Amino acid sequence: MALDTIPSWLPLLFVLPLLLLMKKKMDERSSKKCLPPSPPKLPFIGNLHQLGELPHQSMWQLSKKYGSVMLLQLSGTIPTVIISSAEAAREVLKVHDLACCSRPSSVCSKVLSYNYRDMAFAPYGDYWREIRKICVLELFSVKRVQSYQFIREEEVALLVDSISHYASSATPINLSEKLLALTASITFRIGSGKSFCGSGLDNERFQAVVHEVESLLGSYNASEFLPFVGWIIDTLSGRSKRLERIFHEMDTLFQQVIDLHLDPERTKPEHEDFVDVLLRIEREQAKSIDAARFTKHNIKAVLLNIILGGVDTGAIIMI
Repeated sequence: MALDTIPSWLPLLFVLPLLLLMKKKMDERSSKKCLPPSPPKLPFIGNLHQLGELPHQSMWQLSKKYGSVMLLQLSGTIPTVIISSAEAAREVLKVHDLACCSRPSSVCSKVLSYNYRDMAFAPYGDYWREIRKICVLELFSVKRVQSYQFIREEEVALLVDSISHYASSATPINLSEKLLALTASITFRIGSGKSFCGSGLDNERFQAVVHEVESLLGSYNASEFLPFVGWIIDTLSGRSKRLERIFHEMDTLFQQVIDLHLDPERTKPEHEDFVDVLLRIEREQAKSIDAARFTKHNIKAVLLNIILGGVDTGAIIMI
């Protein structure tokens, strides 16, 4: 082809991609100027190799070199800012609280919270404000908390009687287990109106399920750190099956409690429990066209928060 026959626009096909590539590199460099200091990272795994058996101590050692505000790349997909001083924490939690108040998303939190329909793991926004308003005004108001005083008194009396029985026979007692059972009984009765003994889970299994849920929520799947191949590790290690099993067990329990409250032959209690309140809210919102749908999944997600917050946290405080 002769040079005089080459179209004048043809060089643009080569120059334009080059200009776009240069612009992308310049944007990346300018964005990196705003990022905190970061240790050298490896391809694919990022800074994972620099975290030992005790990650918090590894991060503390790294912060001595890179400062109290440090960026770690946990695999190729999760950039994480590490805060290691009271001053920096105050800046994050008070000055920039709205930008940092949402919990990081994970596979386990998404599944166990029914796709973030709860209050603890839902990202900050309109839905979070609405579900928080429901919990504060309807579930945790002073009047409603005081209405459950008889439940607390009955369960504490049962605990004292149990301890007295063990003491009279000079039998050792595990007080930690007793306190956990106490908080579980109080929380379950207030939340579902059902005695813990008749919940379908014995005391030991209920504690095990709660601990397993907390363990899953406090950890991450391999698929979140190792893209494309992490799901294979989760499958082979049994973590995916474990998450499915625990979710099914908790969901079955919540559904049994809801079905009990929907039973037309159920005797109406003197005081509404949390499930009664949430079912009433569901019925009221179903009549409003403008209101967001509040379904059984929302109820179960809130119940999960109540059980986790009431059972284990309450026991820890008392112990």
